[in-house]
Amino acid sequence: MRPRQLLGAAAARLAAAGVASPDNDAAVLLAHVLDVPRGRLDMVREVGEPEIAAYDALLSRRAARVPLQHLTGLAGFRYVELQVGPGVFVPRPETELLAGWAVDAAAPLERPVVVDLCTGSGAIAKAVAHEVPHAVVHAVELDEDAIAWAARNLAGTGVDLRSGSMATAFDDLAGTVDVVVCNPPYIPLEAWESVAPEARDHDPHLALFSGADGLDAMRVLERRARLLLRPGGAVGAEHADVQGESAPGVFVAAGGWSDVRDHRDLAGRARFVTATLAG
Repeated sequence: MRPRQLLGAAAARLAAAGVASPDNDAAVLLAHVLDVPRGRLDMVREVGEPEIAAYDALLSRRAARVPLQHLTGLAGFRYVELQVGPGVFVPRPETELLAGWAVDAAAPLERPVVVDLCTGSGAIAKAVAHEVPHAVVHAVELDEDAIAWAARNLAGTGVDLRSGSMATAFDDLAGTVDVVVCNPPYIPLEAWESVAPEARDHDPHLALFSGADGLDAMRVLERRARLLLRPGGAVGAEHADVQGESAPGVFVAAGGWSDVRDHRDLAGRARFVTATLAG
């Protein structure tokens, strides 16, 4: 059977199961089974019965809303690739914008010190280390399963990976950090049922939920960034699209921050906040 014959039915099956990107996921999974780049699927002349059976099994799991990245074991993030699976938050494309901000903030500096709090899979830390090779990058993660994934992804990058809470991490760097970046948990506990099954049922809840208003971790971040940053250093943190005013409000209310700004993603939704520690 030719790939094109398989893809139409596969995409329809995923769409019926409520998968948000059925065409993409069908193609990614078939490329994974055939061990070819997705862009070369049209060059495959025939898909054998063993591959069709393996593909069908993966489609069944994806239709059950197992994350695509858990099925392939990989997630692309900016210019790097990450190993992911059960026990670690799968990085989202929206977070690439926050990582890009961190890269832009660090790159012009001679020897920038960057701290990634709540590193999860190590996505932001790895991206910064890759794109700003003269940076000194530190990362911390609390969850034991997640830090095992981060260790795999950050091996050989030079990133200083530590186990611990973002609330107490890196006392030894106090007052010396140029950029603090964080993708904290930010979903209100009451919003549990509205979370997509891929995240709710498979991502660690420690990486998702953050108190009644979703901003408990943001408040912890504000205090820790204040301690870590040098005067003039900057912090950036992702938040939910409904927190475009409340997330920046955490920094405004605390005082001592300048240039508090919110940033939108490519779909025009509020996505992350940045602030500069006043001198």
